[in-house]
Amino acid sequence: MSVQLSHPDGLLQQAMYAPVAPATGSRLLLLAGQVAVTPAGELGATDFPGQVHSALRNVALGVRGAGGDVSDVARLTFYVVDWTPALVEGLEEGLSRAQESDGLSSPLPPCTVIGVQALWTPDLLVEIEATAVLT
Repeated sequence: MSVQLSHPDGLLQQAMYAPVAPATGSRLLLLAGQVAVTPAGELGATDFPGQVHSALRNVALGVRGAGGDVSDVARLTFYVVDWTPALVEGLEEGLSRAQESDGLSSPLPPCTVIGVQALWTPDLLVEIEATAVLT
């Protein structure tokens, strides 16, 4: 495994994600923002939790397609349309689905949620970028 997740003393101690991810490897993978679309470009889900799950599935496919595994993901950035704290529950539901079906780590690697006005099409609610370190 190229990424080790940790919760150093002095940082916020919570269960959702690890704030630090030391990584060793020979290749850095920068994955473009993934959204809830199929290979044909069709929307894979219309609800927020479903879009989070579908976008994370695409992240997993991208990392695996580059010769890695989801355990190699060292950072996630979520861009969420019209973010409010009320969306936390839906975000957690989508994350939980991805952890169960796609092997995403629990806790997550370091992650950031950024609220945005819009994405490239009005049907999209979330876009997820990933950085992975591959051996």
